[in-house]
Amino acid sequence: MEVLRRARAEFAELTGMTPEAVSSFEPTEDGWELEIEVLELARVPDTMSLIASYEVELTADGELAGYRRVRRYERGRADAHRPGGR
Repeated sequence: MEVLRRARAEFAELTGMTPEAVSSFEPTEDGWELEIEVLELARVPDTMSLIASYEVELTADGELAGYRRVRRYERGRADAHRPGGR
């Protein structure tokens, strides 16, 4: 849990965006990979707000090694197909 908290805090500091959720968290050969959901653009009504999903890589020690946006969607839309087959 401490790794998740620290990753969320570092991501927020680097991007200026507050993570809303960690939607996946799994070990890799070199550390950890997370998928973090953030509010990128608030709209009215809220269901039209734009949410982005970021893939975040952590080292084995839990340090943030990199991140990239992997998708963007409206909050009110179901995501039938996710890139990468996840």
